[in-house]
Amino acid sequence: MLELLSDPQTWITLITLSAIEIVLGIDNLVFISIAVSRLPYERREKARKFGIAVACVTRVALLLTLAWLAGLTRDLFTVFGQGISVRDLVLIFGGVFLLFKGSGEIRDILQGEGESEDIDTKPKNAFWAVIAQIAVIDIVFSLDSVIAAVGMANQTPVMVAAILLAVAVMLLAATPIGKFIDTNPTIKMLALAFIVLVGAYLIAEGFEVHVPKGYIYFAMAFSAAVEMLNLWAKKRARQRLVAE
Repeated sequence: MLELLSDPQTWITLITLSAIEIVLGIDNLVFISIAVSRLPYERREKARKFGIAVACVTRVALLLTLAWLAGLTRDLFTVFGQGISVRDLVLIFGGVFLLFKGSGEIRDILQGEGESEDIDTKPKNAFWAVIAQIAVIDIVFSLDSVIAAVGMANQTPVMVAAILLAVAVMLLAATPIGKFIDTNPTIKMLALAFIVLVGAYLIAEGFEVHVPKGYIYFAMAFSAAVEMLNLWAKKRARQRLVAE
């Protein structure tokens, strides 16, 4: 262990893997914020933290089943000449779920269904339903990043440490991001559009239509920057009205 800690390459790998996990966790944070928004206010914070903790366990579990993980990329069957593996099926079904989730939430907003329609009639069941959604979608989101981590490092402790660091950052960022989305309806709509975009991306990846994920993140960042400018402009306009 001491030799591992004294090796500069170990620290470089740890920093690189942690950065990858953090960046790839952005879409997961957006989904978590959308998922818990259907819960009563007093249960959202607990759901965020518990969901992220469950996500951490699922990622570490994936790492600890390396032989099984490697077998996920082997083709199970062929459709129109295209090989489909377990990984592809996970991505496709995960993408379909995100498309339905995102489009369904957008439909509810456009139809004027507010938080009075939230699933709070059975709070306990609703809470665990949200946690289950977070756990399943985290597996979909983290599958490729974990496979990439396995390819980059052959030291399981380093990979687990990278996941724990990324989860710590997610825990710190989840609450402010969630509250910001909840208090800004236009941001929530933008977040739902991201969910739909990521769903379409996952389906494309499942059918081996590779789109560089950097394009997806650039589109998300650019849209978010434009929305920030809009919010800033609206705030300045309100301040001018008050001053007059």
